[in-house]
Amino acid sequence: MSKSLKFMALGGLGEIGLNMMAYEFGETIIVVDCGLMFPEEHMLGIDIVIPDITYLKENKDRVKAFVITHGHEDHIGALPFVLPELPDVPVYGTSLTLGLLKNKLEEHGLVKSTTFKVVKPRQRIIVGDFFIEFMRVSHSIVDGVALAMTTPLGTVIHTGDFKFDQTPVDGEVMDFARFAEYGEQGVLALFSDSTNVEREGYSLSESEVGKYLEEIFAGCEGRIIVAAFSSNIHRVQQVINAAEKFNRKVILNGRSMVSNVRIARELGYITAPDDLITDLKELKELPAKGTVLLTTGSQGEPMSALTRMAMDNHKKIKIEKGDTVILSSKFIPGHEKAISNMMNHLHRRGAEVIHEKVSEVHVSGHACAEELKMMLNLTKPKYFVPIHGEYRHLVRHARLAEKVCVAEGNAIIAEDGDVVEFTEERAGITGRIESGRVFVDGKGIGDVCEMVLKDRRHLSKDGMVIAVIALNARTGETVSGPDLFTRGLIFEEDTTGLVEGARAAVIETLENINPEARGERAEVEEEVRLCLRRFFNKALKRRPVILPVIMEI
Repeated sequence: MSKSLKFMALGGLGEIGLNMMAYEFGETIIVVDCGLMFPEEHMLGIDIVIPDITYLKENKDRVKAFVITHGHEDHIGALPFVLPELPDVPVYGTSLTLGLLKNKLEEHGLVKSTTFKVVKPRQRIIVGDFFIEFMRVSHSIVDGVALAMTTPLGTVIHTGDFKFDQTPVDGEVMDFARFAEYGEQGVLALFSDSTNVEREGYSLSESEVGKYLEEIFAGCEGRIIVAAFSSNIHRVQQVINAAEKFNRKVILNGRSMVSNVRIARELGYITAPDDLITDLKELKELPAKGTVLLTTGSQGEPMSALTRMAMDNHKKIKIEKGDTVILSSKFIPGHEKAISNMMNHLHRRGAEVIHEKVSEVHVSGHACAEELKMMLNLTKPKYFVPIHGEYRHLVRHARLAEKVCVAEGNAIIAEDGDVVEFTEERAGITGRIESGRVFVDGKGIGDVCEMVLKDRRHLSKDGMVIAVIALNARTGETVSGPDLFTRGLIFEEDTTGLVEGARAAVIETLENINPEARGERAEVEEEVRLCLRRFFNKALKRRPVILPVIMEI
């Protein structure tokens, strides 16, 4: 057996999200995380994006485990679509991580068919050729872990998402000691989160948010509405703490908020008096000064709870003058316009809006540059591979590593699909595997390709023209039509005149088709398509999608 360790990213290199990485030694493949990505603006109609797992399916007999670092969507969200393809592979994770995952899999009917393995920080397991230890890290979700994976070739450390929080809300400090011990023993390679490498200094502690929330609560006379990510259990806990301190009842709003808080309370990650959290039905009976609404929708998503409140379109909650809305989350790139519009509508309703640009109501869950240096100095790796970031983040992190403790040339910048191979003599990129993005559209998984997206973009930009023509099935002569119908096509001149001109062009084209060709429906469709394409391009400088409908009578 060749003594080499291979690392392959199916997602998460050169992009934010879609995190899914595979480690391979001998006959064992360990898959770390299995995340999704939410669609970008050009992905019209797409619900979510998941990684291409062709390589795993081709080697399914060697895939021994999914090991999940934490419960964020970009690390667990693709599992409902991937597990049916690899049904016998167990999933390892901490209790909250698996609690959130089970809730997700229940919607897909996959709980009974999935093997869950609950692990704790400092627990060690053996999976095939890998000896894995779970190490506690701080992040914007509780129960996150890093992985120390030991093989006959050496130990690699996979940080997952992390930050160094010296004063975490739950008092569970990151396990500095174990990282340092592995560093003393010798680390072959470090795979480290690069998300915040461009930020100098240190990230603020999550507990700092609690102080600012209490200051806001102390000065509010009306209702308080806090919008946050439902997975940020520490943030939810701090809202609950502030509400209890200022004698306010907490009402949960939004499906994921209700579900995640329930799971976290059942597992003991959120503590609250039984009478503090009440039902939305009680909202009208509560005094404004005694109410806190904890809701989803901080990113301005069109159908989210907070957006519907802002648009005065929520069935049970109306924004009133004197309300204070706190957006306690980061503005995710690409959502800025939606968030801005939502804030404008909230102001129109008479609310005061507080967000991260004007107050410390959010802190990042990712390590900044000085913390990344600390991780490098603790682990002292021989080789370094930056993960979890866009390409510029990976480059900057690699340069940072070489400045700190990694020898020049030992920082390896890889992209999705690259095979990074480690041997006793060297390390580097030695090949590629199939990788990419799979689009999920409704119940369709992978049936939407780039060509379909191109057609959707085409439709959104230039509209559509339908030409309906009835032909004699025997002679090919025109029985009726052509009738033209347009959708999404903006005319710059008289609409009737333009349609009549297009109709005349089609009639002329039909007359010029020889009798033999008229008997071939595909031939007539193509001639009509070309005719209308030329006509509208010349008349409007636009290229609408042309759909000829030929009926034979």
